[in-house]
Amino acid sequence: MSRHHQYDVLVIGSGAAGLTLALNLPTDLSIAVLSKGDLSNGSTYWAQGGVAAVLDTADTVESHVADTQVAGGGLCHEQAVRFTVEHSREAIEWLIDQGVPFTRDEADREDGAFEYHLTREGGHSHRRIIHAADATGAAIFNTLLSRARERHNVELLQQRVAVDLITEHKLGLAGRRCLGAYVLDRSTGEVDTFHARFVVLATGGAAKVYLYTSNPDGACGDGIAIAWRAGCRVGNLEFNQFHPTCLYHPQAKSFLITEALRGEGALLKLPNGERFMPRFDERAELAPRDIVARAIDHEMKRLGIDCVYLDISHKPASFIQSHFPTVYERCLEFGIDITREPIPVVPAAHYTCGGIVVDQAGRTDIPGLYAIGETSFTGLHGANRMASNSLLECFVYAQAAAKDIQQKLDRSVMPDSLPTWDASLVTDSDEDVIIAHNWDELRRFMWDYVGIVRTTKRLMRAQHRVRLLLAEIDEFYSNYKVSRDLIELRNLALVAELMIRSAMQRRESRGLHYTLDYPTQLPKAMDTILVPPTFADCTSA
Repeated sequence: MSRHHQYDVLVIGSGAAGLTLALNLPTDLSIAVLSKGDLSNGSTYWAQGGVAAVLDTADTVESHVADTQVAGGGLCHEQAVRFTVEHSREAIEWLIDQGVPFTRDEADREDGAFEYHLTREGGHSHRRIIHAADATGAAIFNTLLSRARERHNVELLQQRVAVDLITEHKLGLAGRRCLGAYVLDRSTGEVDTFHARFVVLATGGAAKVYLYTSNPDGACGDGIAIAWRAGCRVGNLEFNQFHPTCLYHPQAKSFLITEALRGEGALLKLPNGERFMPRFDERAELAPRDIVARAIDHEMKRLGIDCVYLDISHKPASFIQSHFPTVYERCLEFGIDITREPIPVVPAAHYTCGGIVVDQAGRTDIPGLYAIGETSFTGLHGANRMASNSLLECFVYAQAAAKDIQQKLDRSVMPDSLPTWDASLVTDSDEDVIIAHNWDELRRFMWDYVGIVRTTKRLMRAQHRVRLLLAEIDEFYSNYKVSRDLIELRNLALVAELMIRSAMQRRESRGLHYTLDYPTQLPKAMDTILVPPTFADCTSA
């Protein structure tokens, strides 16, 4: 039996962005935070490197802004970059106040100097990455989760999968406001109705659209898909970042080798031990991720090799073990001692730079609906996200959205009773093999045709394939009860189609979008904004 739930704020997603928003709202508000699996299944928990912020006296806001814009291929929105960087120290101080155990600097420092260790990553001109060894995401997530559990007004609900948003427009009403969401409870198999004065999408990215990814299984673009269906614009979905260094091993499903290794002197090498990055960029291993990923892809294709190697074995073993304990232990499980031998690595889909169009407070095109974190498009990342800016964006925009919600509380009322999810015309599926087959086909052709290097012909092939899949999925969705696998496939196929459309519209090579048919960069940088059919009815208030 499906149930009705009522909250002041419904947060869909339990990672850094979602938890930060919940913790920055007043304690007299009722808040539900939904996780579609276990609470720790999101990308935050697995983030290794750290958070970029202007913390050292030798660093400046201007330098961080400039580095971000250079990495972003001229497509960053300066206002968004400046807003994020100017609030970076405040965000870090809030995390420290929450109790996040960042690694402290062991060196002797002058009185008043910043007491935490800062590392450097690709694209950064200064050491500005604050971290907790090489497991920063886990440290942040566990701290924020602990704080959320202490809040009597925050309810953490696991195994809940958002199906679609409920808007006034969808119900045939005159307004455009978001009223809540239909959510699958995996423990009962029923779709429940969640009423809320405000709904926040914090669902992460869509890297699972690719065959090889560093992301956890849930990174299916859910927020982007349900926002698009509700009438929100999306932007710059052609820019999908491939992390250059994922562990290449038959038993390592998606283990990321943090960029901080290269920040501390690790070198990329061919099987014969030769370095190759200096041939591609004067910054060598510290070049931005798009350049490093393309260089590795080029060398693998040129030589017909399965991987390249990342070598930090020239550093003292004690240094490696103390700075990178997670990478050291994980590689050791696969028989690789990184203090003595190089790590086999390949590029893997890592981060979705585009997403749901939002403003500086995380507001979408639909009143009452916010999007924060990787699912959003703020303009910060441009054509290529600079390392460790993503977690920073989560905290800054979550705090901004929480502030905006507080300012609107007096003008917001709880929606009237909403209709129950209608499952009267569907049956249980006995053909789930179709879902598995379509899932595999989608991820393979996205990897082959919409990957690190693209062509118009490949994109056209991908577009033809994805439209056939969408028709099959739509028919399946209309006739059978929903499941997590079906919801994720439906969302992922839609986001794939939006990615392909975006890539076909960009007739240049810029940042993460590299096409052999248009290898040069146009003189003017322009965003790719896609507008859904229902947008005219759902413009901002």
